[in-house]
Amino acid sequence: MNLLLDTHAYIWFSSNNRELSSTVKRMIEDSENNSYVSIASLWEMSIKISLGKLSIDKDFKYIIQDLTESGINLLPISFDHILMSSVLPFHHRDPFDRIIVAQSLCEGMKLLSVDTIFDHYSSDRIW
Repeated sequence: MNLLLDTHAYIWFSSNNRELSSTVKRMIEDSENNSYVSIASLWEMSIKISLGKLSIDKDFKYIIQDLTESGINLLPISFDHILMSSVLPFHHRDPFDRIIVAQSLCEGMKLLSVDTIFDHYSSDRIW
């Protein structure tokens, strides 16, 4: 199964935060599944770190190494993802969340997120 982690899901997984549901943790750790983080999530994290709204345990410049060591793949943004986000209804105005839901829809991925706003889209959200 292909899984797309929302930004907070990746942060909580990488920091072993108790906010991460046990179901999601098991799914990410299951070697039968392919886990992905969107490049949009890394962009969002970098902005929040620079604004002082997010702090992480590791130096951000090593984030790709952390992904690799965790067995998580990086999902680039394609033009198809952008096209999909352009036709999504505006249940959510956050551009990072909109591209992440567009990616999950385009790629047929399960979206791992606590954010129930994604339920307004036809994405398959798991928490």
